[in-house]
Amino acid sequence: MIGVKKILVSSLIGKIIACHECNHFHTYESIPAGAKASCQHCGSLLYRHIPNSLDRSLALYFTALILFLIANLFPFLSLELGGRVVENILFSSGWAMYKLGMGELGILIILTSIVFPFIVIVGMLYLLIPAHMGVVAPYTAQVYRVVNSIIPWSLVGVFMLGVLIAIVKLQDLANVITGPSLIALSLLLVIYTAARASFDPHTFWSLTGHPEISKDDISNQKILNCHTCGFLHKDESPNCQRCTSPLHHRKNNSIEATWALLAAAFILLIPANVYPVMTVIRFGQGEPSTILSGVLHLIESGMWGLAMIVFIASIVVPVMKLITLTFLLISIHKKSVWRPRDRTLLYRATEVIGAWSMVDIFLVGLLSSMVSLDALSTIRPEIGAVFFAGVVVMTMFAAHRFDPRLIWDQVTENKKIGNL
Repeated sequence: MIGVKKILVSSLIGKIIACHECNHFHTYESIPAGAKASCQHCGSLLYRHIPNSLDRSLALYFTALILFLIANLFPFLSLELGGRVVENILFSSGWAMYKLGMGELGILIILTSIVFPFIVIVGMLYLLIPAHMGVVAPYTAQVYRVVNSIIPWSLVGVFMLGVLIAIVKLQDLANVITGPSLIALSLLLVIYTAARASFDPHTFWSLTGHPEISKDDISNQKILNCHTCGFLHKDESPNCQRCTSPLHHRKNNSIEATWALLAAAFILLIPANVYPVMTVIRFGQGEPSTILSGVLHLIESGMWGLAMIVFIASIVVPVMKLITLTFLLISIHKKSVWRPRDRTLLYRATEVIGAWSMVDIFLVGLLSSMVSLDALSTIRPEIGAVFFAGVVVMTMFAAHRFDPRLIWDQVTENKKIGNL
């Protein structure tokens, strides 16, 4: 088995690969263990040298599955007030939103915090267990495509941040009791992140044995790069030969789709900040709270650090993401060649931080599920949370639809004209 893995790694040396963000071609070269190779043009990560990548990922994902089951089966957080105790499990926050008439938010919370992480973990185990034995699992292409598409929506880290904020906010309201599920969730976040970081897709896909293209093919033909598995194709194939994903020179209608999603997000952003996101009632008294008023309340309570986190995640990040994507679209429309590497870095940043705005939705769900003590104290979600969730989802879709290779097209065209 060790010999097979050495052959897999050595077979990658000299292979032609393409950068997903600028489409520049590179040759796969040997690098030291733990090192990474980045694109010379845009700085995007190309690959890393992870010793025993498949075995390491398999062990970590198996551990993640055990922690995931523990986190969902045992008590999570409990709230004690006036002799009454409200006990919760992870599923409670999404279910509470559904019962309170916010079914769309409940489904979103359950999918991103429970269902999608579970699919990723089980899907990766399905792929890695046969790979450990040097074989390819049936329906590998379909399973890999599903896992790859929902990884950006598996928001375990964002949910954990929402939990920490909820605990701090509830300290002044009642006695918060942590359960074994919270410990398992904390460990799951670490193990799940390590599992994703340890997986090397180049080593995994080398198991399939598909023939690779050569340098002569690149100079003589139009090459299509599969954004799912990274396989390069010589012709206008409609689907990837290796993972069956649809192929395209550039994402179809990328500019138009991104503009439409951004316009919808801009429209939703107004009611998201005008309407209240939740109402806090204590001993029969309370008033609705918007995102900004919630931040001001935290400042008045002396929780400056927490207020800054909520302000950045709920207000700064969505607005900056909208502004950044708008700027990138305008620069492409103007055929700008200004600092393409920096513009690519801006896009990469919006992709990474966009999902963290979901922390406010998770927070509303957690508080609504835990604080339901009738006349003593109750927190219920309001319509503003729905609009805000729409902003987050629309901006995430917009970032996904945007094709960063368009930033480099004008640069490449200018170089060709200059060489004539």
